[in-house]
Amino acid sequence: GSYTVPGLGARKQQLLNCGATVLDLAIAMLETDRMSTDYTYGDGKTYDSANFGVFKQNWGMLRASTSRYRGKSSNDWNTGSEMNSNLCLDINLRHESSNYYGEGTWFAGHRNGASGLANPNTQDIQNYKDAIYV
Repeated sequence: GSYTVPGLGARKQQLLNCGATVLDLAIAMLETDRMSTDYTYGDGKTYDSANFGVFKQNWGMLRASTSRYRGKSSNDWNTGSEMNSNLCLDINLRHESSNYYGEGTWFAGHRNGASGLANPNTQDIQNYKDAIYV
C-alpha cells in the first residue's frame, strides 16, 4: 500500500540543504516516516545503544568514529541528543562515521550495534541494506 506523509518533500529539502545524499534520505526515511527526531528519547535505549538524529545513529559508533565525540565515554551518551536538534551536524556525523567504518561495516553496526560490527553478514543486516538500496 501507500500513504501520504505531509511535509515530507520540504523535510527532504532540509536534509539536502545540509549536504545529505540520496542514500542519506533513504536511511532517514527507513528510520522514521517523517525523517524526524520526535521518537522516544534515545530510541528507548541508553549508553552506547542510545540512538540520536534522523538516522538513529548509536552512541557507541559515534564516539568511536567521529572527531566530535572521540574520547567521550558510554556515560556521556546524553551528549548525542544535540543531533536531535541540529540536522546539519547529524548529517555530517553520519558521513564521518560511514567514512571511518566503510559503508558496509557502518550499515552492520548501525543496524545491530556492537554485535553487527562483530558479525556484519547476518540476514537481518542484509535485509536492512536491501531496504535501502533496492
